[in-house]
Amino acid sequence: MKNLLGDLMKQAEDLKAKAEKIQNELNESSVTGEAGGGMVKITVNGKFEVQQVFIEDPVFEEKKTMLEDLIAAAFNDASRKVSEMNKEKMASLTGGMEMPFGFNSPSS
Repeated sequence: MKNLLGDLMKQAEDLKAKAEKIQNELNESSVTGEAGGGMVKITVNGKFEVQQVFIEDPVFEEKKTMLEDLIAAAFNDASRKVSEMNKEKMASLTGGMEMPFGFNSPSS
């Protein structure tokens, strides 16, 4: 019985270490969201922090509200991609099982 409990504890520690490694990899990853057919692009990291914003010159000739909408849409696209990336990486670790508290992606 002691050996079984020890084995379970070791497996839990290994899983935690792997989850932390994946979370660090995700935090260092980046994705780019686009809107307006690529006229506006926003790159965010795995912590949903904006790293870069790109806006093509013709967008500035349009109304301010259009630019604001495109920026919001590009950020939302990038955020969705980060969430999907986080979900896929964590699913590869857990075989699709839900992670316990403390191991969720920043979007959870």
